[in-house]
Amino acid sequence: MDFEFWWLLSWPLFFGLGWLAARIDIKHLVRESRKLPRSYLSGLNFLLSEQPDKAIDAFLEAVRIDPQTVELHFALGNLFRRRGELDRAIRIHQSLLDREDINDEQRLQALQELGEDYLKAGLLDRAEDVYVKLRGTSRSEAANDALLEIYQQEKNWQRAIDIARDMPRRGSHRWEVDIANFYCEMAAAELAHSRFDAAMGYIDDALETNRRCVRASLLRGDVHAAMGRDAEALTAWQGIGQQEPSYLSLVAVRMMDACKRLDCEEKGARFLRTHLDQTPSLDLLEIVFKWEMEKHGAEAAYSLVRNEIARNPTMLGVEKLLEAAVHTVDGEHKNDVELIKGLVHGHTRKVARYCCKDCGFKARQFYWRCPACGGWETYPPKRTEEFDLAV
Repeated sequence: MDFEFWWLLSWPLFFGLGWLAARIDIKHLVRESRKLPRSYLSGLNFLLSEQPDKAIDAFLEAVRIDPQTVELHFALGNLFRRRGELDRAIRIHQSLLDREDINDEQRLQALQELGEDYLKAGLLDRAEDVYVKLRGTSRSEAANDALLEIYQQEKNWQRAIDIARDMPRRGSHRWEVDIANFYCEMAAAELAHSRFDAAMGYIDDALETNRRCVRASLLRGDVHAAMGRDAEALTAWQGIGQQEPSYLSLVAVRMMDACKRLDCEEKGARFLRTHLDQTPSLDLLEIVFKWEMEKHGAEAAYSLVRNEIARNPTMLGVEKLLEAAVHTVDGEHKNDVELIKGLVHGHTRKVARYCCKDCGFKARQFYWRCPACGGWETYPPKRTEEFDLAV
């Protein structure tokens, strides 16, 4: 390609234009920096010098002089809250609320930020007061979310119900599930104090809200059992098989205890085995396995688990198979089986957990409400191994 000498003449022009643009930017920066209050620059200096209290005082003075620095205070407040310095975050946001020259939207934002400060600090009563003021404003949705969390922490279930009833539907989330569990929480509290009629009333409310609420049916059976009405308890628990069969494992032990008191263990065991055939469950398998071991011996238990593993192969099932096998072999082979069983048990401890389907939090025990994400009925009644196989 031929070299054009006129290109050389264009280079000084480009350099000149670049120099001019830089001068304009520098002048603009200097002009803007001169507009900033001296207290703003002092605040930055204190902040860099790790003197946050003095920095806050300086920034508050900057807002008094120049209200345009309000956004700076929101940023600083959020920074302090993330760092866990909640007293400083509260101080900044409260100072904004005390001002008279901020607009309505800024005041609502400051009030919401203050509520978050109180909530994170565990000052639930103050946080509640703040969020109640925000209801009916443009921040109403966030206020309702926060109030719902506060009332759940305080176990004020009736207020939680009132808030949840006003919440709009969000995608696939059904507030009926939450509300039914709030009623169940009240029912469980009444049951703990032997107030059976009140407990039954809340259980009826839960099922009226969500007819598929397994927990309500479980509690109905518990109330009947506490009153000595085992036949009615069995009817309530068996109803879970019509709602969500996989949850039968949660009441299987109670059902067998009631059957024992009613002298109908064989009938109860057949009921559980029928559901085990229809809906595989490691927890249900364990309960039926123990009953077979006690009533019919190791051979029957071994046959039960072997057939179940053939249909649904899991390491937890293998552990039960080896447990039965220990009682069916003698001598040196028995020691080998016990050794293998010990190795398998070390592995199954890692997968014998329940897993939240929303956040993935794993726990050794079953929860109606996830301790991590706070979701209700997000724990399928399945162990991690079978849950992973299902998905």
